[in-house]
Amino acid sequence: MAGESGFASRTLAGHLARGGVGFAALLGAFALLPFVGPVALLLLPVGVLAFRGCPTCWVIGLLETVSRGRLRRECVDGRCELRPGGTT
Repeated sequence: MAGESGFASRTLAGHLARGGVGFAALLGAFALLPFVGPVALLLLPVGVLAFRGCPTCWVIGLLETVSRGRLRRECVDGRCELRPGGTT
């Protein structure tokens, strides 16, 4: 779909699962550092991939996933507004 963001997921459950993996990987990387040393930092790329860039990107995607279908942008004469989805 044109203009669709790359942050949103198809389902809320899938997005939350990616967030769980991302947060677990990032927290694990630092929590395991004293026990396994720098090898624990190999979890950092896993977290970044799960977040599709950064935790802020994941939060933006969460908001977009939740609002998908509920809001739509309508632009007329250079003025854009958010309107409830499903209305004309």
